[in-house]
Amino acid sequence: MVPGYRDAMLAVHEMGEGRPLLLLHGLFSNAHVNWIKFGHAATIAAHGYRVIMPDFRVHGQSAAPHDPSDYPQDVLAHDVHALIAHFELTDFDLGGFSLGARTSALLLAKGLRPARVILAGMGLEGLSGWAKRRDFFLSVIADRDTIKHGDPRWLSVQFMKTMKVDPIAAVLLLNSFGDVDPDTLRSVDVPTLVLCGSEDKDNGSPEALVDLLPNARLAEVPGTHMSSVTEKALGETMAAFLTA
Repeated sequence: MVPGYRDAMLAVHEMGEGRPLLLLHGLFSNAHVNWIKFGHAATIAAHGYRVIMPDFRVHGQSAAPHDPSDYPQDVLAHDVHALIAHFELTDFDLGGFSLGARTSALLLAKGLRPARVILAGMGLEGLSGWAKRRDFFLSVIADRDTIKHGDPRWLSVQFMKTMKVDPIAAVLLLNSFGDVDPDTLRSVDVPTLVLCGSEDKDNGSPEALVDLLPNARLAEVPGTHMSSVTEKALGETMAAFLTA
C-alpha cells in the first residue's frame, strides 16, 4: 500500500523492470481486471517496462473512505501526483483506460508532461459533459437493488456488484469529478495513442480526440468498451506504440 492524496492508502501492483509506465484503470474496475488478467501488463513488461498499476481510491484493494473531505475536486489527479512523487518518477510514460484515460487527459491539461501517453477507451465527448455520465452512475447506485434485466443500467449495476464497489464511497468519488476542457489540450505536444475498440463509442469519438491533439494517432482493436480490454491486441498495440 502507498499513501495517496491526504494519506488515503492506495494498492499498487507492479510488473517488470525498466522504463516506468504508469497505467490507470477504468471506472469501477481495478488494475487486475484492466491490465493483469488478460495479459496486457505482461506483454508491455516483456518489452523492457516497469509497469506500475494503482487501484484508484474506492476501487480494488485501495481505501474507500466515507469522509467527504477525502474527495476534493479531481481527487484522482491528486492521487496520481502523490504516486509520481512516491516513486520519484521523472522520465516516464502514462496510460489509462476510460476513467484512467480521462484522468490522464486531465493531468495533461494541468501541466503533467510524461514522455508518451495512451488514452484508451476514450473519445472527445468523454472529456466534458461529465454531469450526464455522473447522473447515470448515481442512478445506478441509487436503484441498484431494483434494476432489472432490460434496463440500460443493468450491465453497470451487475459490474459494480461483481467488483464489490462501496456505494457510499462511489457517490462521493463520482461527485469529485469535473470536466476536462478540450481547449486546454490543443497545445499538448506529447506523442499520444488514442486506442479504442472498433465498436466502442461509449465516450464519444476517438477520431475527434485525435484531431484535437497535435501529436496523436488512432488505433483500433476488436470489441466494445467492455470487451476490448479482453483482447490480446490491446496490450500488443500499446507495447508497439511505447517501443516505436
